[in-house]
Amino acid sequence: MIFSIALLIVIVFIAFKAAPVEKKENALLHGAGQIGLLAALALFGVDYFTSYFYATGEMMSALHPYNLQKYAFIAVIIIAVANAVFGFLYMYSLGVFNEGGGSYTASMRYLAPGLSLVVAVVLIQDYVFTIVVSTLSGVDQVLSLTNSYNTLWVYRFLIGAGLAAITWWLTIRGRGESARITFTMLGIFLLLTLVMAVGLFMAKSRAVTALPYTAPATAPTIWQAMYHMLTASMKGLVALSGLEAMSNGIQFVINDDFALVKWGKKHMPRLAGIWNYYSGKSGIGRMVQTSFLFYGGITTAFLTYFAIHFNAFDGTAGRSLVGNLSFVGFTQLPGGNILYWTYQILAVAMLAAASMTAFQDLQATAWRDVAIGEIPEIVVYRNRKGTFTRSVTAGFIVAVLIQLAVRGDTSVAIPFYGIGVFMPIMVMGFAIRKHILKTYPKGAKRSWGAFGAGFAAILSGIVFVGQIVGKWTEGGWVVLISFSILIIAANLLLISPIGYREPNQIYRIVREKARVQGAMASIVEWQSLKMQEYRYNVIVWIVRLLELFGVRRPVRYEAPTPAGDYDHALHVDHPEAPSLLQQYLDSKPKQPKLGGTPKQTSPGEEEGNKE
Repeated sequence: MIFSIALLIVIVFIAFKAAPVEKKENALLHGAGQIGLLAALALFGVDYFTSYFYATGEMMSALHPYNLQKYAFIAVIIIAVANAVFGFLYMYSLGVFNEGGGSYTASMRYLAPGLSLVVAVVLIQDYVFTIVVSTLSGVDQVLSLTNSYNTLWVYRFLIGAGLAAITWWLTIRGRGESARITFTMLGIFLLLTLVMAVGLFMAKSRAVTALPYTAPATAPTIWQAMYHMLTASMKGLVALSGLEAMSNGIQFVINDDFALVKWGKKHMPRLAGIWNYYSGKSGIGRMVQTSFLFYGGITTAFLTYFAIHFNAFDGTAGRSLVGNLSFVGFTQLPGGNILYWTYQILAVAMLAAASMTAFQDLQATAWRDVAIGEIPEIVVYRNRKGTFTRSVTAGFIVAVLIQLAVRGDTSVAIPFYGIGVFMPIMVMGFAIRKHILKTYPKGAKRSWGAFGAGFAAILSGIVFVGQIVGKWTEGGWVVLISFSILIIAANLLLISPIGYREPNQIYRIVREKARVQGAMASIVEWQSLKMQEYRYNVIVWIVRLLELFGVRRPVRYEAPTPAGDYDHALHVDHPEAPSLLQQYLDSKPKQPKLGGTPKQTSPGEEEGNKE
């Protein structure tokens, strides 16, 4: 017992000392939302890293009931290849779209505003379900401690809602504090997992008895086996939302080289290509996404190997798959029960913390959706610490309602999680392909680049369809209905009075309420004008359609202000140039109205630094 306690103290100390600390002289800068490498790794990587606790369990749950677990490594290979392909795609995209927005910005620039609108609503759904699945997976781990994995749903729901509330509170407090807590937990998790791995190899060498397993009475046909293999592969690909999360949230990352790059540029100039690739905020984002390339494949292979060896699956012995393996591994060490309990409690905390990735991206997405006219203006409120509190609170409330709707069952929520993100990844692939064809001169680099981006897009489309087919019997078909409803509802909201945005309102939302400046603000202003053009075209199309049936109604609004070219709006040649709306605003002075200026929601009493 003394050995385990001493080991735990050392692990906690190392993780805590390695965690990022917000320096006093940078408090205002970081408080406005800018974070460095370690904080970005924690906040935008925690969702992906914690898939360790449920992805393999979900994958194996599609195989072991049919005695197909020995073929699980086929699914592992598919998962590893997909991780690498999509990871490289998003690492490249950060050099092109380095002001945030992810596939939303990419589709608006190179594809179509209507597709961009679909991406926006799909990502909101995915972020909300990230909160749901992460917190309910935390419930699975905490119940594994008492071997009560199959307890009443009411208890599952209450625990899950409580975990979501904790992460909501931490997010509201600001990114600096959230990042330090989350990184400390990630450090402890990594070190304890290495200890668990040592214990599992010791258990294997000691020929520890496997957990009891009863094979199915009948073997599946070859077609059934192929279907279950597809299902297993798709269930193991649930956490790739981390790629889009980092791309979308790059706006919150500080534009500076991290320590390794600074050292490399000074002492190893021969590797200038590598240091430049990982330079600036794009480099920080790429470093976070580099960890995604191999993590999924390595951890899934590790857990799969020992799950097969010890017959450790979700629900076995009243524990989750990871719960079973951690029990076997840690109990090989002196006082290992202490490490086992710590690991499971840590899993609960980390899975809850994974919701913070979704909360960060809800912020990054919601204020943009307000600017384009998809969400009412009242949602935009940013406190002194740079947090968009109202979008965070709205996401928390919706997540708790979904937890109640699925009765606290993680497996019921899983089919809706992870599916949505593959559509934005597909969109990103096609947008990058178009970017390469437009900007690169003819040659091998252009051809291979376009091929790679197109391959990633097609692969993502296949996975998107595969996710629905693979999870069909568990509710995957409902996703088709929910997608259709979301797309129709998004367009209806946009063409309603709620969706109307004129330049003064766009300027107020972006520059005054969201307190965003520079290239990022220019991009969102351009996107807002493009979406108003799309809105106007949809309304005109509806009016003309009604005219075919003899219903004539004049268009109520005049044509919107033209958005113009993306590069011109971004001021690539003159980044210090003012807002592209400024010229319009100067030429349209405010007209006095009877009763004074209409009331508007204020930016908020607590002002912070502008980005």
